[in-house]
Amino acid sequence: MASLETWIGLRYLRAKKRNGFMSFITVVSIVGIALGVATLIVVLSVMNGFQKEIRNQLLSVAPHAEMGFYENSLDKHWQDLQKLVKGNPQVLGSAPYVADQALLANAGEVRGVQIRGIDPAQEGNVADYGEGMPKNGFAALKPGEFGILLGKDLANGLGANIGDKITVITPDGNVTPAGMVPRLKQFTLVGVIKTKIYEVDNTLALTHITDAQKLYRLGNNVSGLRLKLADPQNAPFIIQKFVPANLQNEIWIRDWTFQNRSYFDAVQMEKRIMFIILLLIIAVAAFNLVSSLVMAVTEKQADIAILRTLGLSPAGVMRIFMIQGAIAGFLGTFFGVLFGVSLGLSVGRIVAFFEHLTGKHLVPSQIYFVSYLPTDVKFSDVCMIAVISLLLAFVATLYPSWRAAKMQPAEALRYE
Repeated sequence: MASLETWIGLRYLRAKKRNGFMSFITVVSIVGIALGVATLIVVLSVMNGFQKEIRNQLLSVAPHAEMGFYENSLDKHWQDLQKLVKGNPQVLGSAPYVADQALLANAGEVRGVQIRGIDPAQEGNVADYGEGMPKNGFAALKPGEFGILLGKDLANGLGANIGDKITVITPDGNVTPAGMVPRLKQFTLVGVIKTKIYEVDNTLALTHITDAQKLYRLGNNVSGLRLKLADPQNAPFIIQKFVPANLQNEIWIRDWTFQNRSYFDAVQMEKRIMFIILLLIIAVAAFNLVSSLVMAVTEKQADIAILRTLGLSPAGVMRIFMIQGAIAGFLGTFFGVLFGVSLGLSVGRIVAFFEHLTGKHLVPSQIYFVSYLPTDVKFSDVCMIAVISLLLAFVATLYPSWRAAKMQPAEALRYE
């Protein structure tokens, strides 16, 4: 009996002379589901691509984790922190740093930045700027010479060239009889770093750690210790084990998501909203099946009555129209997944082609951090979208199928 119901449901999907309009609505529903599924896959793939690419680029130049002593911790040194993480298989490298706010001034231009003092001998253990580093690398920073390395866009914004003197203004000033006077110090630009990451190139300012200690009057103290982790993706869970319970009131530790939390939270929220909005497109297309099936039930009243008199149960009648709607939903989902995955894997090349054709840059790095369109088609996202689409299509078949099952043969044949 199940095969008979399937056969009848399949026959009802094919257009006849009298039900061509009904079949047209079914085709429109299938196309609508396919377009909704494909659009949702492509949009989520692009958002996943941006999130993955930006995260990977940030992790190549930003510290995976930072730790330090609270201000009330006395007689503590950063070497003690290094001993604490030394030998831990999750820690690939560590380096001390000093960080504080400052204004950089040159040729009438002023920029607010966070100056970071580094130890050139150890900084390479935690940061890798690759080909973007100047010829001498971190070795260009020598203690007592007050040299400074700037990001490419920051140097351009200040109109500074290598060898220029840049004025550094610190937030803590000197108290004089005339009042508070800002503290000024001349630094020499000794190199420019090009990471191709807009946010980094526009804010990066490095100097020797001893010069930063003198600038901010820290003595031998540092701001903390930067860490490079073997598995930075799971940094929030890994770092919880670095600090023993008896030292939790003395040592603070945070991972790379702390500084960039607002950005990644915004991306995640935007991803959820886009998922809901585009899911409504699939829902509208799926529920077009309701009108198609209602028309089918109305047109097939006589057929339903004859099947009922031949012994087909109401449940069997219901299954006929559920199969008809389910197959339409499956076809829409199948073609949507096929088209969506194909487009999701190639949309970056398509955008690059149109950029080359029009001569316009569609993905400016100043806004999107990267200058191209990255994609990342996740199997889990595709499966979730397909399951939801099939579920919506199945739900759309329930009312028309129930209505067909409740039809009385005598009422259906009265006017035949």
